[in-house]
Amino acid sequence: MEKKLFDTGHLYKTYFAQAIPLVLSMTVTMIYNLADTYFIAQTGNTLLVAGVSLCAPVFTLLMAFGNIYAQGGSSLISRLFGMNDRPSVGRVSSFCFYLAIFTGIVIGALMLLFRQPALHILGASRDTMAYASEYYVTLAFGSPVLIVNYIHANMLRSEGKANESMIGTIGGAVINIVLDPIFISVLGMGAFGAALATVIGYLASVLYFLFIVLRSRGSLSVNFFSKKVSASEIRQILSVGITAAITNLASSVTVIVMNQYLAPLGDEKIAALGIVLKVVTVATLVLVGFSFGGVPMFGYLFGAGDFASFKKLLRFCTFFIAGLGLAISIVVFLAASPLIRVFLDTASIVPDGTLMLRWQISGLVFASIVLLYTCVFQATGKALPALVMSLSRQGLVFLGIFFALTLIFGYQGFLASQAAADLVSAVLALVLYVHMSKSLRAA
Repeated sequence: MEKKLFDTGHLYKTYFAQAIPLVLSMTVTMIYNLADTYFIAQTGNTLLVAGVSLCAPVFTLLMAFGNIYAQGGSSLISRLFGMNDRPSVGRVSSFCFYLAIFTGIVIGALMLLFRQPALHILGASRDTMAYASEYYVTLAFGSPVLIVNYIHANMLRSEGKANESMIGTIGGAVINIVLDPIFISVLGMGAFGAALATVIGYLASVLYFLFIVLRSRGSLSVNFFSKKVSASEIRQILSVGITAAITNLASSVTVIVMNQYLAPLGDEKIAALGIVLKVVTVATLVLVGFSFGGVPMFGYLFGAGDFASFKKLLRFCTFFIAGLGLAISIVVFLAASPLIRVFLDTASIVPDGTLMLRWQISGLVFASIVLLYTCVFQATGKALPALVMSLSRQGLVFLGIFFALTLIFGYQGFLASQAAADLVSAVLALVLYVHMSKSLRAA
C-alpha cells in the first residue's frame, strides 16, 4: 500500500508541520516588508515614501495573477493527491507554470504601455510621479518573475514539501533585505533600487524552486510537453484561482480608493497610510500563514472523502487562528505609536498614522475568520463561496461600507470602515460554511 501524503492519524501535529514552515516564511517576509519600508523611510524623503507606497497596488496586482494559477492549481493538486491521481498532478503543475510565465510577459507589456494613466489612477501627484514611475517600471519588467514565483511556492506545499517551500521563500527575502540598503542608500538608487532588490530576490526564489522540482523527481513537473489539461481541469483551476486573484485585486482597489480619498488632504496622509498598511500586512502575515498552511490538508482530506477529519481540523483551526488574531491585534493596538515612529518619526505623520493603525487593526480577529474560511472554500474547490468571500472584506462589502461611512461621518468613517467590513465579512463566512457543511456527508 502506498504511503499517505499526510499523516491524518496525528491531525494537529501534521497541520502544524505544514503550517509552521509557511508561518516562518511569512515572518521573514514580514521582516522584509519592515526593512523595505524602513530603508526607504530612512532617506528622509517623504515624497519617496509616498511614491513607493502608491505602487503597493501594483505589487498586489502581480500577486493576484500569480495566485490565479498558484492557488487554483494547488487547490486542484491537493484534491488530486487525495484521490491518488499523481499523473494528473504533473500535467496540472506544468500547465500552471508555463501559463504564469506567459501571463507575466503580457501583464508587464501592458503595464509599460499604459504607464502614465496607470500612475495617475494610483494617485501619483506632480511631486511623487518620478518616484512612483521608477518603482512601477521596474516591477513591470520583473512581472514574469514575480508572478511565476507563487507557482511552486504553493505547489511544493501541496506535495508535502513545506520545508522546501519555506527555504525558497526565506532565501529570496533575505537576498532582498541584504540588497535594499545597498541599492537604496549606498548606491543612491532610491525607488528603482528598492524595486530592483525585490525582483532579484524573487528571481532567486524561482531558481531554487525549479532546482527542487527537477532534483526531487516527484509528482510536480515543468515538462513543457506534459502540460496538456482537460477543459474540466482548466475550469477548476480558474474557478478557484480567479476568486483568489479577486481577493488581491480587490485589495488593490481598496488601497486606491483610500489614497484617492486622502489625496486632497495631502501627501503626508498618504505616506502615513502607506506605513500603516505595511504594519497591518505584517501583522496579518502570521494569520495568513496559519490559514494557508492548512490548505494542502483541507484539500487532501476533502479529495479523500475523509469529512470527519476535515471538520475536526477546521474546528481546531477556527479557535486557534481567531485567538491568535485577537492577541496580535491587542499588541499592535498598544504599540501603534512606537511602530509608526520606527519608520518615520515625523510630527505631522505619527499622530495620523497611530490613529489609522489602531482602527485598521481593531477588526483583526474577524479578519482571521475571513482568511481561514476563504482558504477552506478555495481548498475544497467551492468557487462560489470563495468568490463571495473574495468580494467581501476588501471588496464590495468594504466599498459599500466605506462610501456609506465616509458620506455620513467623513474622516471618522474612513478610519472605521475596514473594521466594520471585517465584522460583516466574518459573519458572512460562517453563514456560507454552514450552508456548505450541509452538503458534506454526516460524520
